Amino acid sequence: MQRSLVLGCGAYLPERVVTNDELAKKVDTSDEWIVQRTGIRQRHFAAEGELTSHLAIAASKGAMRKAGVEAADIDLVIVATSTPDNTFPATATKVQAALGVRQGAAFDVQAVCAGFIYALSVADNMIRLGQVRTALVIGAEVFSRILDWEDRGTCILFGDGAGAIVLGGSENSESAASSGAGVLSTHIFSDGRFYDMLYVDGGPGSTGKAGYLRMVGKEVFRHAVSRMSEAVETAVDHNNLTLSDIDWLIPHQANVRIIDSIGKRLKMPRDKVVVTVATQANTSAATIPLALTAAQDDGRLKPGNLLALSALGGGFSWGSALIRL
Repeated sequence: MQRSLVLGCGAYLPERVVTNDELAKKVDTSDEWIVQRTGIRQRHFAAEGELTSHLAIAASKGAMRKAGVEAADIDLVIVATSTPDNTFPATATKVQAALGVRQGAAFDVQAVCAGFIYALSVADNMIRLGQVRTALVIGAEVFSRILDWEDRGTCILFGDGAGAIVLGGSENSESAASSGAGVLSTHIFSDGRFYDMLYVDGGPGSTGKAGYLRMVGKEVFRHAVSRMSEAVETAVDHNNLTLSDIDWLIPHQANVRIIDSIGKRLKMPRDKVVVTVATQANTSAATIPLALTAAQDDGRLKPGNLLALSALGGGFSWGSALIRL
């Protein structure tokens, strides 16, 4: 069975940068308080009229350019998002049209911060089954529009952004087949008993009202560390590998203390963990592809490297993936 190869990745962050000091002017907080508890120093916010689809399109164009593929090559577009442009149709269809993709399928996946892992799992399995040749997998969010600015425990944590990767089947690459490159496996999980630990109290759909993000921080922290770590361990065991085989850990960028706790549990030194939360904050489904793109662009990632991806979001939903470059 063929594997899915990562052909290219791209990222987009809105132009507006919001520092902790700027937030402190309208929220009872300070730069010191935020940095000490989260490691976040700034975040990007979408401009007025800038939608999730706009971010996704920009990131996708970058990924397609690096992958060397055209619109005619793409036969699947998946957007992982909790902030779609509209209740329906899927934001992915707007991205599909804007990119000039005229074939295949386009749909959204909603698993909050774990959304990119879920979308990657769907695309990878479709490629493995021969249903798709080339897939565009995107994580894109505009969380700044669902934040309660009177809740300093949550409004300081999030930012806006998008990241994308192009996946292609390994059947036409002899070098990939011989090197074992590609997505080795994906693993997704959920437990709806914790629905009320991280949710939006409204939004498009059956509630009939707008809503804001609500979170029980201590519970999310505890579950994020345990579940994300367990998911990586599951992926390693599934592939008959060990934690020491991992070259880079690319976790969901929620909070630097969560990231450090996961690194310690998995015995990953900090210099082998990709961390972008200080400058981008938590961009939900976009954090992993944004971090992946950052690490590839600065030269940290090398051919043959084994990457471990892991995330947890509302639901709770969580998962992991192992990718060899």
